[in-house]
This record gives sequence, C-alpha cells and structure tokens, in this order.
Amino acid sequence: MLLVVDSYVETLTLPFCEGDHMLKSSMLLAGLLVVLAPALSAQSGGAKTRLAVVGLDHDHVWGLLEDMPKEPDAELVAIADQNSELVAKARGKVPASVKFYPDYVTMLDEAKPEAVFVTTSNDRHLEILKECAKRHIHYSTEKPMASNAADAREMERLAREGHIKLMVNYWNAWVAPTYGLDRRVKAGDIGPVQKLIVQQGHQGPKEIGVSKNFADWLYDPIKNGGGALIDFGCYGAEWALWLKGRPSRVYAYTLALKRDQHNKVDDDATLLLEYPDAIAVLQASWDWPYDRGQVEVFGPKGSLLATADALLHRAASSRASPQTLDGEPVALETLPREKSNPVSYLVYCIRQDKPIEDPLTAELNVGVVEILDAAKESIRSGKAVSLPER
Repeated sequence: MLLVVDSYVETLTLPFCEGDHMLKSSMLLAGLLVVLAPALSAQSGGAKTRLAVVGLDHDHVWGLLEDMPKEPDAELVAIADQNSELVAKARGKVPASVKFYPDYVTMLDEAKPEAVFVTTSNDRHLEILKECAKRHIHYSTEKPMASNAADAREMERLAREGHIKLMVNYWNAWVAPTYGLDRRVKAGDIGPVQKLIVQQGHQGPKEIGVSKNFADWLYDPIKNGGGALIDFGCYGAEWALWLKGRPSRVYAYTLALKRDQHNKVDDDATLLLEYPDAIAVLQASWDWPYDRGQVEVFGPKGSLLATADALLHRAASSRASPQTLDGEPVALETLPREKSNPVSYLVYCIRQDKPIEDPLTAELNVGVVEILDAAKESIRSGKAVSLPER
C-alpha cells in the first residue's frame, strides 16, 4: 500500500505552474482517497465476509445456521448438499438470498465464499479442504479434524501452503470455564499437572434422537473413523494436549455395551495417556446415563474442575464439606462476542487477520487425531503405543 501511495504522490508532484497549488493539493487529496479507500474500508468493517456451508448431514449444522444471521460482519451466501429433504429443511431456516447447490465445487466457484463451514462425515474433511485451499478459501470443520492422522497432517500442510485459516470446532471453546481453567493451570494455581481426567459423552446418538442422516455415518467405522472413541475421545485428547502437551505413550480399550443394537463401532472407550510426570485418563462414552462433559485437573497444590457452566477450585490444604467436594466456584470473565460462537470467531480472525488459537488450531488437532490413531492401534494390539514427537 505504501509503495502505491508513494508512486501516486510522485506522479502528482510533477511541475505545476505557479498558482496551481490549490488544484495540485485537491488532486493529491482525491488521489490518496482513491488509493486508501480499500484499506480504510477494511479497517472500518467494509463488506461483509461471505460464508458458505458444505454438507447438511451433520446435526451441528443447524446451530451454525442459527449463529450466522446474528453475526453482523458476515452473510451466508450459499449451501451445498445433494439431499433434497435436508435442502428443503435448510431453505426454511435461511434468507431467500442464499443459493443452494448440489455440488460443493460448483458452489465454491460460483458463489465465491471467503470461508466455508464443513458439516459432513469425518472422512470427507480432507477432500473438501483440498478444493478450498486451491481457491484460498478459509475452512472450519466440526471435530475431529479428520477420520485418520494421515488426512489430518495433509490438511494442515494444504492449509499452510494455501495461506488459509483452518479451524476445528469444539463446543467447549465457546464457554467461559474453558478459558478460566486454561489460565489458572498455566498460571500455576495447582502446580504442575500430574493427573487429568476427562469424561465426555451422552446416552448415545440413537438414544438422544440424532437425525437418521447423522446416525447413518456416526455408526460407520469408515465415515466416522470409529464410535464413541472418535466422537468423544477427541475432546479428551484436545484437553490433554492443550493443558499438558504431547504424551509419550497411549493405551486404550473399547467396549460395545449396546449389544442388542449390533453396531459396527464401539460405544465406550477409555484412553490412558502416559507422560514422564503425569497421566491423563480419557473416558469417552455413548453409555452415560445422562450428558457428561467435564475435565478435572490435579496438581500438588490442588485441583480444578471445569464443566460447561462452572469452574471449581479446591486447594490441597482445604477441608471440604459434602457440598464442596469438587471445590469452590471460581469467578469467571465474560467471553467477548468473538469467542461466544464459532461463526463470530472465524469471521473475527479473518477480518482482523488473527491466527486461530488453541484448542482450535490445526497443529493441536493433528495431535488429537494422532492420539486417536494410536488408541486404535493399542486396541488392535492390546499394548501401549509410543507416540513419536512432532
């Protein structure tokens, strides 16, 4: 921008006749405004960021479609899906201006979105990112990043080389206890992390009433990559990498407790992540009697427990009552609007040219899928699997 402005100034400062100073100044000012207008527009907001959606067979898409109209700096311009029933449902939830395409590649070329939200089966994430990276279109996908680590690593490489932002969406990234826990752990409130226990899941996809289109691939070992191990084990791996770092070894086992359903995937998984000075226990299940989503971190100075709604702290020296066994409530800061939902956050990062931060980054989430792949190998072999350094 400075080079362009300098060139323009040089052009306008060619010799003028005496008495033309006012004309010269007016022309210079007008020229500068023309040159600087795009930059000034971007800084003050400018045109809205154009968004598109690929896939309607992931039930999380309906929450995203609710968030998009609330984002003042963005507009949904297009949706791609081949399922006529899902398309009809989506038409009733979005503005009439939104265009629908049966083919997402055609949509990318014609609608020209600046960012895409991918809500498909896990095995399609790489395929779609390839097309976005070619066109320099920013990309967000639902967790996990991919159905296997090879795909995840390739996604990271393509996004980096295509100079696009790549975000992996987790629900716990949009609640205040998550960031309160991270700050307190890294501030040393409980000392070095020695034990981390993550419990994540619910009664099961069929039991909670997910759509048939969603269930069709959630119970598919190829399209999903596994069962509860993948669906909720990714949360535990995300927490462990973010709060403690990369483990040295992974041991895992799975169960199929819903025998009468004859599912092709597991419905309960336990992973043990080994560190030189700590252990992480990840319990991912479609067999909880109710929704379960919490992480508890222990150190020599105490413990912290985070849920979707609260953060509790218990000091090592405290004497707890039956009401405070998990600790006392911690005051939490209200999250800024850009961290209140995935749409606002991605749009904010694009418009302000900010990097995606953990736990949503490509780098951390490649590690998540590598842990899940190691867990699969451990289940196959019955042995702990070493995790090489990245």
